[in-house]
Amino acid sequence: MSIEAKKHRFLTVEQVAEELNVSVSQIRALLKSGELRGIQVGGRSVWRIASSDVEDYITEAYRLTAERIIAGELPE
Repeated sequence: MSIEAKKHRFLTVEQVAEELNVSVSQIRALLKSGELRGIQVGGRSVWRIASSDVEDYITEAYRLTAERIIAGELPE
């Protein structure tokens, strides 16, 4: 199910990891580095990520990847 098809505005770390097909620890690292926007709710390890922020992250990742391809920075 795509992010846009979900009814909830905010997603859990686990949901975002599943959507991007990466590990939960990778999502937590993106949150801590600020590459992916999120908010902490309640306890220290309770994060919620707006579905729009996931879409923004994906858009930016595509843009950066295209720049790296043009610059010849990615191995073939």
